[in-house]
Amino acid sequence: MAAVFDKPTLLQRIAPVFQGFDGPLAFAVLLLAGLGLMTMYSVGFDHGTRFASHSRNMMLAVVVMFIVAQIPPQRLMSLAVPLYVVGVALLLAVFLFGIEKKGSQRWINLGIVIQPSELMKIAMPLMLAWWFQRREGQLKPLDFGVALLLLAVPAAFILKQPDLGTTLLVVASGLFVIFFAGLSWKLILPPVLIAGVGIVTLILMEPQWCAPDVDWKVLREYQRQRVCTLLDPFKDPLGKGFHIIQGMIAIGSGGLWGKGFMQGTQTHLEFIPERTTDFIYAAFSEEFGLMGTLGLMVAFIFLVVRGLMIALEAPTFFSRLLAGALTLNIFVYAFVNMGMVSGILPVVGVPLPFLSYGGTAMITLGIGLGMLMAIGKSKRLMQS
Repeated sequence: MAAVFDKPTLLQRIAPVFQGFDGPLAFAVLLLAGLGLMTMYSVGFDHGTRFASHSRNMMLAVVVMFIVAQIPPQRLMSLAVPLYVVGVALLLAVFLFGIEKKGSQRWINLGIVIQPSELMKIAMPLMLAWWFQRREGQLKPLDFGVALLLLAVPAAFILKQPDLGTTLLVVASGLFVIFFAGLSWKLILPPVLIAGVGIVTLILMEPQWCAPDVDWKVLREYQRQRVCTLLDPFKDPLGKGFHIIQGMIAIGSGGLWGKGFMQGTQTHLEFIPERTTDFIYAAFSEEFGLMGTLGLMVAFIFLVVRGLMIALEAPTFFSRLLAGALTLNIFVYAFVNMGMVSGILPVVGVPLPFLSYGGTAMITLGIGLGMLMAIGKSKRLMQS
């Protein structure tokens, strides 16, 4: 009888908290976090307190991920509308009396300075997944129209700031939900084909389109310059093309195996601009070469594949939509960052997950991964 009244050990008390966690996903997160810390130590050791701050941000993101992972998907669904409304209200506040830095009005002071557009990276897929969950089994074309309107409102505010990179990420997160909800290919293919034709036309007619006196009207001047710089960075190698050219030089100089940890000359002689933030991938490639870069890509692919498997096995329509969108968000982050540093996409200021320095972006990543963990956990607990 005495055994009945034995106190549980500390391990027995905390075991339920970890029960159901997805092991492969946790492994991918820890692997990428380790690569991020190692890279920041190299590129940031002579850059003030960047490594210490990056470590603190990553630890905070892990704590946030762990806390969010304890929230059941049903509770996450109840947070969708309030989070979306708060996010849009904050974007409106930024538009009316936000803080302006370097020509962009993206921040607001609420006791602490925050960037509300980061919140929409989570609130948008959450809101649209909630909307389609309510319409499950009776989806009509009008429902997709409402979803596009819900997506367009915050996207317009963010584009006005202006912040093209975050706008693209928020729009992508919403479009993923709309696609997974069952949007017909007949509606997807026409804009994709039009965009493809437009890109080919722009490349072929680059001298005419990028002439100094040409006004693109739909884009601001700095955005037009970024596209034109992508098409021919050597027109202004010491000015607007400097970032792309130095990034490509660093990637190429890494060779097959790289120059070695903390041995990157382009990095430590400060030829790579923003080497701890947007262009950290160039520094990584220089020090670890093609093989290191392939290893990094494999780690991201493993995380994305595992996330999509969680989405496929999710027990509810809401969970499937949210998990799929959150997973592909990470893919878009990595693809756009690597693409812009490699010179195949315009420079739009998108960080590389786990590697790039940035507190708000790291916390947002932690929240997204926590939601993905929660969805995977709910499925595993239902099976046990």
